[in-house]
Amino acid sequence: MGIHVKKAVLAYSGGLDTSIILKWLIETYKCEVVAFSADLGQGEELSGLEAKAIATGAVKARIENLQEEFVKDFVFPAFRANAIYEGQYLLGTSIARPLIAKHQIRIAREEGADAVSHGATGKGNDQVRFELAYIALNPDIKVIAPWREWDLKSRTALVQFAEKHGIPIPVTKAKPYSSDRNLLHCSFEGGILEDPWSAPDPEMFVLSVSPEQAPDKPEIIEIDFEKGDPVAVNGERLSPAQLLHRLNELGGKHGIGRVDLVENRFVGMKSRGVYETPGGTIMRIAHMAVESITMDREVMYVRDSLVPEYARLIYNGFWYSPEMKMLQGMMDLAQENVYGTARLKLYKGNCTILGRKSDRSLFDASFATFEEDDVYRQDDASGFIRLQGLRLQIASLVRKKAG
Repeated sequence: MGIHVKKAVLAYSGGLDTSIILKWLIETYKCEVVAFSADLGQGEELSGLEAKAIATGAVKARIENLQEEFVKDFVFPAFRANAIYEGQYLLGTSIARPLIAKHQIRIAREEGADAVSHGATGKGNDQVRFELAYIALNPDIKVIAPWREWDLKSRTALVQFAEKHGIPIPVTKAKPYSSDRNLLHCSFEGGILEDPWSAPDPEMFVLSVSPEQAPDKPEIIEIDFEKGDPVAVNGERLSPAQLLHRLNELGGKHGIGRVDLVENRFVGMKSRGVYETPGGTIMRIAHMAVESITMDREVMYVRDSLVPEYARLIYNGFWYSPEMKMLQGMMDLAQENVYGTARLKLYKGNCTILGRKSDRSLFDASFATFEEDDVYRQDDASGFIRLQGLRLQIASLVRKKAG
């Protein structure tokens, strides 16, 4: 393999791939392996993970609850920017990878490890996200990407390796796709989803009911924002992770936040993904409602023009890049006046704005009214329109002159 490794920190989920990778690292590199699992809100998926990692050969298993850091320092900054990739994807997997990588590097330092490893395939985006973060945080660390090295090229080969080494196989024919879950979303891709014409299995979803099965009665909620971050639901102040968990419960109950899309991967191919983002969908709609009455028009136009680039940087793995740091500073500056409350109706897959209010509102009925007022002279509009139309008038004269 060309490099000597003493100890590696593996980003470990306990699924088929990382379970096999753990054993493969030990056999191939003759090294010790520390299995690291980040608790980002996967729930029951973390059950028994530590014992399983040790049984598979890890010298240590570390499961760390990073939910508050995930929402406060990764999800909230992205949502302050209204980040959305290709018009639909709220970046649930993309935004988690730099956090996992950050703590892998920290744990490698604490454990005296000289390498890190991940279970991302050679075709996907995650390999790029993990490894760009490793390079940014510790360019001297050795990186092992088994999917780009080993000869286990098929699912059958993986299963045979697992059976040979007595590794439990969590993937069954009843779940012929891959999934990734955290507090922001649950994603599904591969397997039966590779045909973009085939509808997803209704039994696949884990965070939300179908809109058809949602309650017949709508639910009205209010979300308070401070500097662009949500801080309370229905008047109850909550920590970042608690708040997103609450919105997930509400959104999931009403069938909100399901998306089925074909996206463009950074490595060059198209990929079909199905996502559940119940709380994030509500949060984004509420945030934009409060922005609508508190953000200056020109600031909003400039910010909105940068959202596609900001989202692309997250999707492509450049969270720790200089340009991302610059953009985040601009996004946060644009949020300084975004205080207020949004009132929403949740009903059968829809999240509808009913109202918005703010002590810092730029909306003034006395300016916008159609009734008589003392603050806006309507005849001023004549000169305004003439000036706006001057270049159009000149262009028209030129066309006439040209025949």
